[in-house]
This record gives sequence, structure tokens and C-alpha cells, in this order.
Amino acid sequence: MINYKEKLHDIKAFVFDFDGVMTDGSVWTYADGETVRCGNVKDGYAIQYAVKKGYIIAVISGATSASIDNRMHAVGVTLCYTGCHDKIETYRAFLAKNGLAEHEVICMGDDIPDYQMLSHCGVATCPADAAVEIKEICDYISVFPGGRGCVRDIIEQTLRLQGQWFNPDDREHEALKW
Repeated sequence: MINYKEKLHDIKAFVFDFDGVMTDGSVWTYADGETVRCGNVKDGYAIQYAVKKGYIIAVISGATSASIDNRMHAVGVTLCYTGCHDKIETYRAFLAKNGLAEHEVICMGDDIPDYQMLSHCGVATCPADAAVEIKEICDYISVFPGGRGCVRDIIEQTLRLQGQWFNPDDREHEALKW
């Protein structure tokens, strides 16, 4: 079996679930029905940096919320597919639209709705606190739980391996917010 790090050389795109990956899975619901989620600024920084370096980033989530769209827009992600009842269908359309082969994509998910998507990508990854069924099929399990740096972990590993991560002489990282 090939070590997952060897597969990182071919990666051009990242696809993430939102709740449980970009967040710890907590959803606060206010009396007016508005939902609020908590993300990680280091994850946000890594996402912005990867976008700036030319990687394609997408979110495929079963949830529908303005908070998801707003967070992704703030970090430069324009491919945000929410309200997905069939993630594999959305994932296949994403591949076709962007001219990507499965082996060029890392997917990160944390629960059973992500299973099919994770089964059809180059590198299947998950947070440390993912469901057992998901951990069993992943090439890499982050040491970080959802919403606590797992997104940064896999982006940073990939960009480092491809020679695209932080260079102190390159000032483009200074313009990024979070």
C-alpha cells in the first residue's frame, strides 16, 4: 500500500465537509432560528494561503446556513455546496466542472454522509474525532479534532511536500487575515 504522503504530490484540490471538520460539530441555535458555528483561525489562514497558491478548495455540506457561506466567503472559498443530500453526486459534479481526476483531490470528512466521497478521492482524511466507520477508510487521520486544526494540518502537509508552504522571503502571507 502506498503511504499517503506519496499521494500528496498529485494534489490540486481539497474538499471539506463543514460541520465536524471546519467546526467541532457544535451548532448553537438562537430563538430566532439563526445558527452559529465556531471555526479555527489557523484553519482559515491555511485555507486562504492554499487559495492564494492556486489550489482549488471546496466545501460539500449537508447543512444549509448563512454562517457557512459567510465563513467560506471570508477565507476565499467560492465553491461552497450546502444542503447536499447526496454528497457523492455533488463531488462528481465538482470533479467534472474543475477538470479534476479523483487522485488529484484530498477529501476530509468526519461522519457517515462523507463515506462515499471519501471512498472516491486521492487521499481520504478525517479529524481525530471522526466516526469509526470513517477512520477505517481514511489514508490519514489527523492528530487534531474537527474545528481544532485538522484542516490546517492536511493543507500544511500537502503544501510543504509540494514546496508551496511558508517562505520567509515571500511576503504574500502577510496580506492574509485569518
